[in-house]
Formats: sequence, structure tokens, C-alpha cells
Amino acid sequence: MKTMLEKLGLPIMRRLDPEIAHGLALRAMRLGLTSRPGAITSSRLACGIAGLTLPNPVGLAAGFDKNAVAVPSLLQTGFGFIEVGAATPLPQPGNPKPRLFRLTEDRAAINRFGFNNDGAVAIAARLETRPKTGIVGLNLGANKTSQDKSADFTLVLKTTGPFVDFATVNVSSPNTERLRELQGKAALTLLLNDVMTARNALKTPIPIFLKIAPDLSVSELEDIAEAALSTGISGIIATNTTLSRNGLKSLKKNQAGGLSGAPLFDKSTQVLAQLAQILDNRIPLIGVGGISTAQDAYEKISAGASMVQLYTSMVFGGTQVVRDVVRGLDLLLEQDGYDNVSAAVGVKTKDWL
Repeated sequence: MKTMLEKLGLPIMRRLDPEIAHGLALRAMRLGLTSRPGAITSSRLACGIAGLTLPNPVGLAAGFDKNAVAVPSLLQTGFGFIEVGAATPLPQPGNPKPRLFRLTEDRAAINRFGFNNDGAVAIAARLETRPKTGIVGLNLGANKTSQDKSADFTLVLKTTGPFVDFATVNVSSPNTERLRELQGKAALTLLLNDVMTARNALKTPIPIFLKIAPDLSVSELEDIAEAALSTGISGIIATNTTLSRNGLKSLKKNQAGGLSGAPLFDKSTQVLAQLAQILDNRIPLIGVGGISTAQDAYEKISAGASMVQLYTSMVFGGTQVVRDVVRGLDLLLEQDGYDNVSAAVGVKTKDWL
């Protein structure tokens, strides 16, 4: 159930500037003003990936809590895991405002934040004091002015790695100049090898995931798969936001930045299925992009995802979306006779090819 504050607040928040509304939502969570049912689980939902044990496979995507300021509350919102960040070595303000646009007609958003964050040292200090229960990951980023973006990822990992359960190499944000160039096979292999070296030097090595863009060809996905397999990373997150504007209705559809939300669902799920076919279960996948219902989450899992993440749908439905997706997914699995979510992974991959 939504709290009274959520019921009253959501319509008001949608009238505010999107970035101001985002900040208020984080503040409300920090103050405990949103519903906090705890992690939702069942025998069907409980699962594992890369050595991580999860109460359910539905997670929070990076970008909502960039600076790890609301971790305790987010862990109690119903998610099976959360991802914060992206964090860069040095603090940076990001791109000029306005840089977040709500596309209500499309149930979508466009952002060009540009990795605005407090920097790895400040974020690490917050993560060091987080609750030890619950799975928390960090999205790794590079500073806009960095001359060696690859080195930035390893530096953030060295700074924050002792305080998180997994880390994600984000080479797919469209809002940092030349970042997506690191998705090329040679550059990506070098980057991931460096990150894995830093990861292996941690007192407790953690799983490393790679987050990719949806705007990639099959041959580019094959190169990414090869780089992932050769470097030994633990999983691939498919996908980040898109540069495509196909089918949008909103007047703000031509704003620069990455598009997230409902219009991304088909495109990101197709990329997910293509990767699932290429990898043939050799690396687990995390499905992201356009999830707003339990059916959406189920389709991602059926297409090949072992876990899923959401974010933009909370802009329109609040944290109640999380509970609806998790509990609805449990019912869908039961309805189709699955004893555990892992049994449903990839059963309909070919439907998306």
C-alpha cells in the first residue's frame, strides 16, 4: 500500500521540475516517509547470481541514488538488490540544467546529467556505514575531463570496492563525451582486464558487471560478449538509455540525452535476447529498460535475464511500483508452474530474435 504521503505527493511532484522532484523523493526516503515493507521474497523469487544471494530478482537501477544518500531506506522498499551511483574519482557538477525531462505522454524520461556526483571518496564514506544486510552495488563512472577514462574506473573501484557487493562498469552513458567508444572490442578488453586486476586486489573480490547501450549491432554485441568472456566478468547489464526517439509523442522528445522508460522496453529486450543467444548461458544477464509491470519483468526474464532492474517507472508510480512488480512476478511464476524464477530464465529468448 502507498503511504498517504505518496498518494498525495505523487500528483504534486509531477507538476514540479523533474530534478527538484527527484531530490524531494530522495529526501522523503531518507526521512522514512515512504512505505518500507522490507525485501519481498518467496521460494519462487529467491535466487542467486555471481555468488550473490537475493530475496528476489528485481533491483533498483543506477541513477536514482547517485550519491548513496538513501541506501537504508531503498533496501527496505521491496527490492531484491539496489545499485547506486554512478561515482567518478573526482566530484563533478554534471551538465548544465535543465538536464532531466519528464515525458508523461510516453511514460518516459530523457536525461543528460553527465555523471553529476559527490565523488568516490564521499560516496565510499557513506557506503562504509550502510546496513550490512541487503545487496548493494555501485555503478562506476569516469570524469568528463579525464585524460584516461579507463584508469578512472579502477580508481573508483579501489576506493569503494570494500563497501559494496558488486560493481558495474558503465561504458554506455550517452552523456559523457567519448565514453561509449570504450564499448569497442579492443578498448573494452583492456578496460575490463584493468578493472578485474583491481577487483582481484580487493581483500574480498566482488562480482563485476558491464552495462551496455541498446544502440548496438549484432556484430558489436558479439565483440562485447567475447570481451566479457575473455576477461572473466560476472555479468552484463542490458541496457542503458537509448539515443533513439522512435515513436515518441511528447513535445520534449527531441531533448538531447538518454531516453529511459516504457519506449525503451522492446529495444532493450531485443538486445538482451540477442546477447542471451550469443552467450548461451555462459554469463548471466541483467535486464533493464522500460519495466513498469510484473509482466514486463517476466518478459525480460523469459528473454534471458537472471535479474532485472527498474527506475523510471517509479517517476510515474512511486515506490508502489516495486511491490507490484515483485509480488506480481511471484504470481506469474506460480501461474505458469515454475517452482523458482531461475527455471523461467530464457524460455522465450527466440521470441525476441
